[in-house]
Amino acid sequence: MWSLRAWQRKRILARFPVEPELWQAVFDSLPILDGLDDRELMRLRERSILFLHDKRLTALPGVELQPADRLRLALQAQLPLLHLPDFGWYQGFHEIVLYPDDFRSPQKHRDASGVVHEWDAEHSGEAWLQGPVILAWPGVQESGGWEGYNLVIHELAHKLDMLGGDANGLPPLHRDMRIDAWASAMQSAYDSLNATLDADPGAQTPIDPYAAEDPAEFFAVTSEYFFSAPDLLHAAYPEVYRQLAAFYRQDPLARLQRLQAEHADYREPA
Repeated sequence: MWSLRAWQRKRILARFPVEPELWQAVFDSLPILDGLDDRELMRLRERSILFLHDKRLTALPGVELQPADRLRLALQAQLPLLHLPDFGWYQGFHEIVLYPDDFRSPQKHRDASGVVHEWDAEHSGEAWLQGPVILAWPGVQESGGWEGYNLVIHELAHKLDMLGGDANGLPPLHRDMRIDAWASAMQSAYDSLNATLDADPGAQTPIDPYAAEDPAEFFAVTSEYFFSAPDLLHAAYPEVYRQLAAFYRQDPLARLQRLQAEHADYREPA
């Protein structure tokens, strides 16, 4: 059966091909993609082209966006969606704004007694409900490895979280997932992390302590680790890892372990 959407998709892919040299250069700069098979890489490539056609990347003064930069950002944006059905996961926003450095933005919080606190905080990224995604360019450039940091994935995880409204750490789960199992895994790990920091605010935590800010940040940080440091996340919070694997339909830990078994560069020094 003829489909207008499929025809439009095919037309976009034909009009905006990625040159082999550009693809190879960008791929080589993103270790986080290592271990994906040819079929996965082709899907990721096509979805990235469609993403760049659908979303506007706005570079503020001080940021120079080259074709390689655009593709590099798009590939990281699409990695979490690689094995998800085409649901329109990044609906609700049309623009990514790139700042030349970290930025300050007003914050507001109502405490348990009803008192509203307002202050300015420095951020490297921000995602607004029904608004753009804001990314600091240095953070984008530092993303893409297996170091437990990925600003692109972190902020777009917030957009997945916001599909049901305000970010609360609960994205729309698949039909074969149970909300009670998700809530139990996430709440238990979140409480454990907060208990550690309450006992010692300077404690060395297994993941970025920013995850303890609220459930929305916990989901974003653990999503970030799921793709960029799956071994650390699994070791610290195996049930969280299992829930994220069920949600994203991926197993980055298995991919990383295969890389470690097959490539000397991925093995820990003796």
